[in-house]
Amino acid sequence: MLDWGNQFNICCFLDNNNYPSPWHRYEAVLAADALYTLEINAGNAFPALQQFHQTHGDWLFGHLAYDLKNETVPGLQSRHYDGIGFPDMHFFVPRVIIQLQNDQVHIGGESFTREHAQEILTAVLHTPPGTTRVVTSAAQPLQSRLDHQRYIAAVKNLQQHILQGDCYEVNFCRENFAENISIHPPALFTRLNNLSPSPFAAYYRLRECYLACSSPERFIRKEGNTVISQPIKGTSRKDPDPVKDQQLQQGLLNSAKERAENVMVVDLVRNDLSRTAMQGTVEVTELFGIYSFAQVHHMISTVSAQLSPGTPFTEVLRNAFPMGSMTGAPKIRVMQLIEQYEQTRRGLYSGAIGYITPAGDFDFNVVIRSMLYNADNRYLSFQTGSAITFYSDPEKEWEECLLKAAAMEKTVTG
Repeated sequence: MLDWGNQFNICCFLDNNNYPSPWHRYEAVLAADALYTLEINAGNAFPALQQFHQTHGDWLFGHLAYDLKNETVPGLQSRHYDGIGFPDMHFFVPRVIIQLQNDQVHIGGESFTREHAQEILTAVLHTPPGTTRVVTSAAQPLQSRLDHQRYIAAVKNLQQHILQGDCYEVNFCRENFAENISIHPPALFTRLNNLSPSPFAAYYRLRECYLACSSPERFIRKEGNTVISQPIKGTSRKDPDPVKDQQLQQGLLNSAKERAENVMVVDLVRNDLSRTAMQGTVEVTELFGIYSFAQVHHMISTVSAQLSPGTPFTEVLRNAFPMGSMTGAPKIRVMQLIEQYEQTRRGLYSGAIGYITPAGDFDFNVVIRSMLYNADNRYLSFQTGSAITFYSDPEKEWEECLLKAAAMEKTVTG
């Protein structure tokens, strides 16, 4: 599916890697070849998305980039360098949709017949596998615009903002990049997905811009009038020894620091959802859930709400975006601080990838643990970050960024 879909200028492949969850609708989905597209930057993007959906009444796949914040909060701007170039918002009506669900393959599209579906299935099954080489030219060394000294200084400055009462927590990120590097994006995604299979993995191509994503986090999901958001705050390593691993999980559950950060983002999400929910329907259906992934354990909470009748789905997205787990609290002030202290535009990183159904339901991930590539200028980028609080040790936060970066670098250096 991935190799077949990648032949088109626009495609989106979503894979839950068979991760068990009552909230998953599909095992994998491929949307390929755009019939109609909406591409727009912050300003009037969410109303345009609502109109685009009403006009076509079809499945939409695409993304919300982080800098849509400039539309949701007046006065915010993004002035930093962006080497990738994804637009702030892009959605498309695909010519072909392939869904894997309950050991069945569903293939459809505009005016599709059974014969059309069979032709697509045959073409997918006979698509030769692409190269497994991720880097197709000499690899360039990774660079960063935020070195050790400047990073430490920025973290200390952020802690002063916290001390002064400006904010409680800031999700602070640092870009790693390589220039003049040739990448085969499907192989990059496959390598990343094999190293860290995650429930919200995504491969996304928008002409010469690519995303390979191994996200464990759901941003927001709507089905009928029910909306859920599942923020992650709290991480522990895994251990091959079952006894030690259980101790690590219990330690994560009992960590006062991790619980405090999780509660903080849960309160932020409750506030975001309350703006479009019926009064009294916002509730925390799970607090401090401990879930295991390929590399780590995470603390995940689930917040749900019932929408007011007739609420446009774009209002739900607009009021919740960007997700609190990637900003901090209070959201508006920390977004200002992020712009002040980070050195690179986030772009699609810490945005969201997903789909919208003809009925206006949707499911979106959080774009983290991701690598982005622009094939025109041969620029590879990935960002890593952590939650800065008053009690953070700046050197340990730096080491955490390096550790996360090393794991991502393996997908290129192998």
